[in-house]
Amino acid sequence: MNEMEKKAYIFGGILTLANRLQALGDKLDENVTLKQWLLIAVILKSGQSSPTISEVAKLIGNSRQNVKKMALLLDKQGFVSLIKDDHDARIFRVHLTPKCFTYFQARSEKEMQFMNALFDTFDENLTNGLYEGIVQLANNVTRMENAHEDEERG
Repeated sequence: MNEMEKKAYIFGGILTLANRLQALGDKLDENVTLKQWLLIAVILKSGQSSPTISEVAKLIGNSRQNVKKMALLLDKQGFVSLIKDDHDARIFRVHLTPKCFTYFQARSEKEMQFMNALFDTFDENLTNGLYEGIVQLANNVTRMENAHEDEERG
């Protein structure tokens, strides 16, 4: 397989794996989808206690509309509260509730088992290499997104 074929395989593989991982992750918990879990995890890791819907959308690489739909469902389930911004009533902030923290604390063992099974045959070198590769791909995607936005602005 030449270099371009390998790149095409990696690209297609990432897209295919994303779909398969989502389906597998959705089976992990009947109350929360993998995308909803990602939304919550990103808020936790962001260090912001109540980011805006737009900020969350940018962090997870999803549209504002899709993030709002997920947040509304999570709000109905009691995992988040959507709070109007103090300075701009058009802006909603996503706040994780105590129920959210308690729920995800209780399922942390299940999540750890899932991750261990997912990376079962990986050694430290393979894990580090994949991590570095994904970080570099993410950086390249960000650079390409920024270039595309610059082109649109003219």
